[in-house]
Amino acid sequence: MTQHIQSPDAIVIGAGIVGACSALSLTNAGLRVMIIDRGTVASGTTGAGEGNILVSDKDPGPELTLALRSRDLWFEMQEDVGDTFELEAKGGVVVARNEDGPLLKLAAEQSEHGVRIQKLDHASLHELEPYLHPEFHSGVFYPQDAQCQPMLAAAQVIRTVIARGGEFISQAKVTRIIVENGSVAGVETSQGIFRAPIIVNATGTWAGELAEMAGSHLPIAPRKGFILVTEPTKKYVFHKVYDSDYVSNVASSDADLQTSTVVEGTRSGTILIGASRERIGFDGSMNYEILRRLAAQATSLFPVLRDVQLLRAYRGFRPYAPDHLPVIGEDSKIRGLWHSAGHEGAGIGLAPGSAALITDAILGRESFMDGSPFSPHRFATVSL
Repeated sequence: MTQHIQSPDAIVIGAGIVGACSALSLTNAGLRVMIIDRGTVASGTTGAGEGNILVSDKDPGPELTLALRSRDLWFEMQEDVGDTFELEAKGGVVVARNEDGPLLKLAAEQSEHGVRIQKLDHASLHELEPYLHPEFHSGVFYPQDAQCQPMLAAAQVIRTVIARGGEFISQAKVTRIIVENGSVAGVETSQGIFRAPIIVNATGTWAGELAEMAGSHLPIAPRKGFILVTEPTKKYVFHKVYDSDYVSNVASSDADLQTSTVVEGTRSGTILIGASRERIGFDGSMNYEILRRLAAQATSLFPVLRDVQLLRAYRGFRPYAPDHLPVIGEDSKIRGLWHSAGHEGAGIGLAPGSAALITDAILGRESFMDGSPFSPHRFATVSL
């Protein structure tokens, strides 16, 4: 019979990157942590992610503050757990298909809040990206944008938690949140009952379902997206490159299909192509029209990709909150139930910062920013 941690201080539900970082942060703060997942490491949204660690796509506000700190924490975490997940400060290039005024205005506003930018004219733009279509005349370079391999990152972080006295239980579906006198007391799973006074809900798209198990409410919904992967090829794309429509699509509340051009290379030589967004529930079917649209948009940005073969396509579900801000903090009804979810497409980039925020709140210590904009309490009367 497997021996589990006796009386863990905290249970983190979800073994994606948000849950992994939460567990590591709590572990490094001195807590004994148990991680539970109904699948395996990164078997949900994290496994379908590109690994973006971006500041370029954030408007000035609390999410940008979180993104800037989280970006730095990624590199601190690399020092802590080891360089095994392809973390790379490659920088991002944003181009405007039409008028560049809105892009330059956003960049100027971001620069007033700690984002480093470099305006690009035609010559400097094509020096950074020589295979970019010559019709693009200007853009903005964001040197702080980075990328990692998210599945490798989640796995390495969880290995570190285990090495420091934590535990990971896979294939354990949570069936009930145990609540006693208004406070969490543990979880009932397909592998037994585990008790702890602190539960962190890091289940991404399924965070609302878990909140309901505890008798609470969290309006998180899935937002489906596709990514194309090419065969390994010559280095045609040197940074993360996307058109400025991507920023407005990220911030949109429209449930209908939206696509924007995002292209980036990887260390293995493949090229990742996105991005689509669509709120159609947990419909996992493949949509070839969306794939064709993404491919066409990518080749309009980099014509050379017309001669590169696609290797595969995959899809995932981003955890969407109505106001596009992540949900980080203690539940509005149940004491000891903490949420870190609703990051949508930014979960990988925001994971270490979210973990720091929630750890500081649990321990009652001052954090690097005011976390109240992310509080679950803002949804006490909101429904989708």
